[in-house]
Amino acid sequence: MTQARNTHASPAPLPAAEADLDRRSIRARTEPMTITALGDAIYEIGTEHGTTYLVDLASNRCSCPDHTYRDVRCKHLRRVAIEITEGRVPPPGKLAVECDVCGEELFVDERTVQEESHYCETHTLEPGAFVRDRETGDRLLVVHVSDRRADRVRIGESAYSVATYPNNRSYDPTDSVVGAVYPQSVEMTGRGPEPDELRVYSFPYSRLERIA
Repeated sequence: MTQARNTHASPAPLPAAEADLDRRSIRARTEPMTITALGDAIYEIGTEHGTTYLVDLASNRCSCPDHTYRDVRCKHLRRVAIEITEGRVPPPGKLAVECDVCGEELFVDERTVQEESHYCETHTLEPGAFVRDRETGDRLLVVHVSDRRADRVRIGESAYSVATYPNNRSYDPTDSVVGAVYPQSVEMTGRGPEPDELRVYSFPYSRLERIA
């Protein structure tokens, strides 16, 4: 699992009603800053001058002199609020991580950020999803997504784990294990699927690509 840095240096665009903004609001929107969510509603702000401040949204405080000595809502507090509102920085209680498959940034609960795998909406697999095997091109149906790692799940009575099985060795051994069946082998009858017991195959998560 890779945690994203959440830094956004580009200034946000000014709204159309620029004349209605006060000086601090204009500077909050136009000055280059980097904003990094640290967790516990704390955000690190880096300025173009190389100075770093901490914003605590839980107490609505900032460590900059403007807020500390003038007790005003400084540009840093305002900029964090803008970035959260416009979806570029995670809100309190969430942190940014990268999808383990494509690297897309997504926001997750900070209590689960240390989990081994995180997936964006496009690459999230759940029972009932149709997938393509990246190795063979075969179409499969997901029936189970495990919270166990591929290097810790054995394949039947063999000496292989899911991760060390020959066709799986190029995939991340910390991937979750996904159970899938070949739907073309299933015959639906009035009593349900035949045969009664379907053979479920185990795959590393990233070997399977979600399809429509």
